[in-house]
Amino acid sequence: MNTKQLGNWQTTVAGIVLATLVLFGLNSFVIITPGQAGVISILGKATDGALLEGIHIKPPFISVIDVYDLTVQKFEVPAESSTKDLQNLSARFAINFRLDPSQVVQVRRKQGTLENIVSKIIAPQTQEAFKIAAARRTVEEAITKRSELKEDFDTALGNRLEKYGIIVLDTSVVDLAFSPEFARAVEEKQIAEQRAQRAVYIAREAEQEAQADINRAKGRAEAQRLLAETLKAQGGQLVLQKEAIEAWKSGGAQMPNVLVMGEGSQGSIPFIFNLGKLSNQS
Repeated sequence: MNTKQLGNWQTTVAGIVLATLVLFGLNSFVIITPGQAGVISILGKATDGALLEGIHIKPPFISVIDVYDLTVQKFEVPAESSTKDLQNLSARFAINFRLDPSQVVQVRRKQGTLENIVSKIIAPQTQEAFKIAAARRTVEEAITKRSELKEDFDTALGNRLEKYGIIVLDTSVVDLAFSPEFARAVEEKQIAEQRAQRAVYIAREAEQEAQADINRAKGRAEAQRLLAETLKAQGGQLVLQKEAIEAWKSGGAQMPNVLVMGEGSQGSIPFIFNLGKLSNQS
């Protein structure tokens, strides 16, 4: 082997060694970014202790890093249940959650991927938590006390998911639906209540109208009483005579030339008017 061939062989070996070192170096560490956690599996076995943000050393080629997102996740999950009065109730919940960093290794060992967490843990536990919350109240209470229904659901769901390393941050009731039979019953009840309110209004209106008639009748009776007292008093006949004259003048009736009144009154002076002249003067 000449010198040239020896030099080429040494260059090749050095290149292979350098490439191997670079390859080993690149596979000997992992970078975990903020909002993530990693789990090292060596020869298929997950090791204890999650890898948080930063640079971490790992065995090259024989280890695998599973990275989990620790930021807030949101999924919509449907649920169905029966209420205390055996009415069907369905809902759709928007659930905000995140993984507990201290239990990421257990999540990796028991649940695996985030998709498995949602489908195998969160969805069935949401169903069970909704059954617990709905069974405590009637369907009408589920409508009128919706905030209490949500509070019971949040408590039940949080307690159930906590042991799986899942922290529930918030839930929202996206949709709450009832059976068609209950919807018709609610509509019929509303119509009946509107009719009852209308009947009460009509009765009150009639009562007020009747009271108004009574008040008007009392007013007329009082006016007649005062008029009778006036006529009994001295000069009452003069009041009647003046009212008659005013009525003839305002009504345009044919008035006699001479009107004599009071002749039959006891101790009174005959009351004589030339109404024709009175009309011309006016």
